Amino acid sequence: MLRPNLDLRLLFVTRSMRLFAYGFLSVVLALYLAEAGLSEIQVGLLLTLTLAGDAAITLWLTTNADRLGRRRMLLIGALLMLLAGMVFIFTRNPILLAMAAIIGVLSPSGNEIGPFLSVEQASLTQLVTDQKRTQVFAWYNLVGSFATATGALLGGWLAQGLQSTGWTALASYQMVLAGYALAGLALALCFLGLSPAVEVVEKADREKRVLGLHKSRKVVLKLSALFALDAFAGGLIVQSMFALWFHMRFGIDTGVIGSIFFGANILAGISALLAVKIAKKFGLINTMVFTHIPSSIFLMLMPLMPNLPLAITLLLLRFSISQMDVPTRQSYTMAVVAPDERSAASGVTSIARSVGAALSPTLAGIFLGIPALLSLPFFLCGGLKIIYDLALWREFRQVRPPEESQL
Repeated sequence: MLRPNLDLRLLFVTRSMRLFAYGFLSVVLALYLAEAGLSEIQVGLLLTLTLAGDAAITLWLTTNADRLGRRRMLLIGALLMLLAGMVFIFTRNPILLAMAAIIGVLSPSGNEIGPFLSVEQASLTQLVTDQKRTQVFAWYNLVGSFATATGALLGGWLAQGLQSTGWTALASYQMVLAGYALAGLALALCFLGLSPAVEVVEKADREKRVLGLHKSRKVVLKLSALFALDAFAGGLIVQSMFALWFHMRFGIDTGVIGSIFFGANILAGISALLAVKIAKKFGLINTMVFTHIPSSIFLMLMPLMPNLPLAITLLLLRFSISQMDVPTRQSYTMAVVAPDERSAASGVTSIARSVGAALSPTLAGIFLGIPALLSLPFFLCGGLKIIYDLALWREFRQVRPPEESQL
């Protein structure tokens, strides 16, 4: 068991390192592009290309990882991260930057991007027992959340500190990009240290594969459709939209808003650990559904609150339970598919969520621009999420992971 334990620790190290780098870069990426001479339209287009290119590259890497090798795909992802960082440092040519954004791995938001999450989840499942899987995923998510927050904090302060000592803004941002590129190199070295224990043990039958899936295709496609609905609903009220709503409704400044969401996200991270105990007693699907529904109700009640303290209270209540479905959802997806489909299943469901989430913020922006419809995104988001929860429970309550055979 010594080698699998080392692999487990190494995957937690790579998760922390990568999310730190994403947070580190996210604070200055758009500022760097603007300082490099790109217009606001070009910056927006480049970030869109970054996300679109990532979706395509990630889909190919994750749907082939179980067949061609998980370590190999993780290594390719790390090298693409290094490539993107290096190109962004040494050129200001919009065409070259666009090519690097499409092919490389960059995170404009600080969130997980690239093939890493899907392949690492499949590898973690390979290394732990069914009984430990959800707990490991909960800690995996918590570690990532804290790493992102720390990276964002240090990236912003590094750039500001360098500028205060006489560095130009462009040079200070390039230093942050250099740190991002070095993180890609460090990740590549770490992935070289993984053992064959993370690879698929069972070989697939010679069945036709679609997106890397065979036996579990129907289950994964059904989950993907439901996850896309959930993500579309969540995209109606992303954190930036929450911030705008608080400002428009109560007139509070960005400092107060930032403090509110810092506390909310800490609660969300801690709640992932609580989900483990609930799931052991009631099951993964029940935990996902019956913690998610109250959080949606809290969300729908927020615009009905007459004052700021009550609105903040409901927001904190929502965040304290709304993310309990994240480690349980990830654990469930890994549990109900064949071992040689886990990377593909995680990749396909993740891409479905990304596509769903990308479609709704524009709609939310339209609603927030009309005073009479200011509260509509809250009701739509909460209502659609409840529909998702009930549909998920109806379709999958009888599809149990191995550790729940006695429930």
